[in-house]
Amino acid sequence: MRAEENLLSTETATPDLLSEAHRALADHAWPEALRLLQEADREKPLSGPDLEKLAEAAFFNGQGNLVIEAKERAFKADLAAGDRARAAALAVDLCREYLYTGRGSIGSAWLRRAERLLEDEPEGYAHGYLALAHAQRALQAGEVDEALELGEKAVRLGSRYNDADLEAHALASLGTTKISTGSVREGLELLEEATVAAANGELSPFTTGVTYCQMISVCRDLSDYARAGQWTEATTRWCDEQSISGFPGVCRVHRAEVVAVNGGWEQAEKELEKAAAELEAYNATPPRADAFFALAHIRYRRGDYDRAEEALRQAHALGKSPQPILALIRLAQGQARSALSAITAALEEQTWDQWARIRLLPAQVEIAIAAGELDIARSAAEELEHLAATYDAPAVQAESDAAWGRLLLAEGDPLGASRRLRQAIEKWGSFYAPYEVGVARTLLAAALRALHDEDAADLELSAAYTELERLGATPAAEAVRKEIERAEDRRTGPTQTRKTFMFTDIVGSTNLAELLGDKAWDQLLRWHDEALRAEFARHGGEVVNSTGDGFFVAFDTARQAVDCARAVQRLLEDHRRGTGFAPMVRIGLHAAEANRHGADYTGVGVHVAARVAALAGGGEIVASVETLTEAGSEVAESRPASLKGVKEPVEVAHVDWAGA
Repeated sequence: MRAEENLLSTETATPDLLSEAHRALADHAWPEALRLLQEADREKPLSGPDLEKLAEAAFFNGQGNLVIEAKERAFKADLAAGDRARAAALAVDLCREYLYTGRGSIGSAWLRRAERLLEDEPEGYAHGYLALAHAQRALQAGEVDEALELGEKAVRLGSRYNDADLEAHALASLGTTKISTGSVREGLELLEEATVAAANGELSPFTTGVTYCQMISVCRDLSDYARAGQWTEATTRWCDEQSISGFPGVCRVHRAEVVAVNGGWEQAEKELEKAAAELEAYNATPPRADAFFALAHIRYRRGDYDRAEEALRQAHALGKSPQPILALIRLAQGQARSALSAITAALEEQTWDQWARIRLLPAQVEIAIAAGELDIARSAAEELEHLAATYDAPAVQAESDAAWGRLLLAEGDPLGASRRLRQAIEKWGSFYAPYEVGVARTLLAAALRALHDEDAADLELSAAYTELERLGATPAAEAVRKEIERAEDRRTGPTQTRKTFMFTDIVGSTNLAELLGDKAWDQLLRWHDEALRAEFARHGGEVVNSTGDGFFVAFDTARQAVDCARAVQRLLEDHRRGTGFAPMVRIGLHAAEANRHGADYTGVGVHVAARVAALAGGGEIVASVETLTEAGSEVAESRPASLKGVKEPVEVAHVDWAGA
């Protein structure tokens, strides 16, 4: 009797628990719903539909692994119940789950399972989900026409079988595809149709959140910040009303990106770090990658290159390309050739996605100019201009104007450059992008200087410096500061300054060039040039002049110069050990007063530094004792050296770098 009472209790308790769970789900009381569903499941295994509800509750409680576990059980339950269509739709959903968490092989296996289940089934809603999955795969393979056809099929099936979630997913996916191929207006209309359904409460909570996020993401990409702000506000309000904590992680990324464009870098960085932590609980691979990429962008602009690269490594591990930021970092480190190779390779991988190319082309223009490849820069600027005409996006048009301004300036057309740069400043100013405006003003100042309009150039530089300094854009602001100082020098004549000067030289370069031949020598010289420039930049050195196989560099402090010299010799030695060869370089250092003329330095101190370098042999660093004392370095042994053109001997010493 007792056993029968227990059985009866079990059989009647579960429906009550399920009723309470369903009420909690309707109220979006996600923790309570999850607790009740799990309790009911322990008493009696849930049906396929209720396991899907369990997966939904698990998602909104941040339990990503439980989501997949519940959906896999629901799949088996549906198969056991003979509902092949529902099982197939779940198989497609599981494919998405596994792809989202970076497990592509398992995801592909689930997609094949769905295909087999639907082979002999009459057409229904599940075929729409399958078509949508196939559309995504076709798009990844660059088969755009097929992706569009399959996307349209998914929209039709969602409408025909009254599956609002399917129709919204299909509309949003088809819209983003059309935008990527240049049909911006048509694509936005499809996205707006899907997002209105979300705002009207016609979709499930998960589909509502996904649709909102897709809309905001596209608006961000199109630099339509007004529209992005409207939908971000609506999404945040919806999340608060529905007690949903999962999607704010995704939306937080998009909000932070908009804030970053407007110059709120500190706030944006905090939001992105928080978003990355929130999304980790959901195994949300793509948006986490976006968060790390956006972090890298802010850190690059601040000059925090090490932490920017760290964020790029995290984004890359989650499947996102590190370009163009990584190439721009390499350019900032003096590695123009490496940067050009990287950005060109990234563009070669993007054959059909026009929007992806738009994000890469401005960087290629800048890098190609720095590398002296004006033909490559012009080709990139022409393509960017063509795409800007296709996309009605102010930021894209501003990028095109700025790219042309940069190129025309490099080609010796300052008048044409000034016109395009003014247009870029006006467009960027219309939605308040202070960093972009500051950089464009810097370029405009150079164009005006070339047109002999010194007063106007000074005004542009002053405005640029104020904005870039306020933002914390250290590298850009420092470059502007130096240009302001050079302009002042040109007006007032040379100024006295104290610097530590470094001269480097490849020992035996003529014989080495003859031995290697022109091609190999050119490759070696290119590597040497980029490697040393990167070290100079890392240690705060200013390259004053390059002699082909050597450099004249100025440092603000002796400590920077000594550390840099040691780093250069260690770099060369490491390369020698790793590859079997690196040129032998000699380095000389001397701290002294000198006259600065714009970007150049003259005086006895510079002459002494050059003569000190001549005392060094291959792989050696020689410095004046005065310099080493100023740097706080110990001097084990020194000697007086008579230098040509210098009356009094100079006390010099070899600098140990191997054991430093």
